[in-house]
Amino acid sequence: MDNQQLEQTIIKVLDDNKFGSFGTIEAGNKPKVRYMAVFHDGLSIYLATSRKTHKVEELKDNPNAFLLLGYEEGGGKDVLEIEATVAVTKDEGLRSKVWNESLEKWFAGPDDPDYVILELTPSRIEYYGKDEQNGVWSSPAQSN
Repeated sequence: MDNQQLEQTIIKVLDDNKFGSFGTIEAGNKPKVRYMAVFHDGLSIYLATSRKTHKVEELKDNPNAFLLLGYEEGGGKDVLEIEATVAVTKDEGLRSKVWNESLEKWFAGPDDPDYVILELTPSRIEYYGKDEQNGVWSSPAQSN
C-alpha cells in the first residue's frame, strides 16, 4: 500500500474509532494512560479536556504522547499506534469545531474557560489491519 492509500486507510480507522487510550509521561518519568474521546480532521487529531487536569500539566513538561486506537467493542478491528507531540490550545475556532453535546457533562459550553483542546501532531503512525495489511506512516516533517 502506497503512502497516500495508507493515509486514507488511517483516516478511515480514525472515523471508525471514537475513543482511544491516550498516554503521557507523569512526573518521575512514569507513563500514564487514560481513555479519551477522539476527534479528527484528516490526520489532525484532537482531544477535549479540562485545563485543570493532570494531563495538561504533564504535557507542559513533556509534549510527547501516544494514542492507541482500535480493536475494542464498538470500534473497528484495525489498530493505530500514534506517536505525536501535543499542544494545549484554547483556539476559539478549534474549540467550536470539536464541541458537541456529549461534552456538556463536563463543560458549560464551548466558551467554558476550563475547556481546552489537545492538538496532536502525529510524527509516526503504525497501522495494523484486521486483514493483516500493515504500514507505517511518517510525517513529511520527520523525513527531512
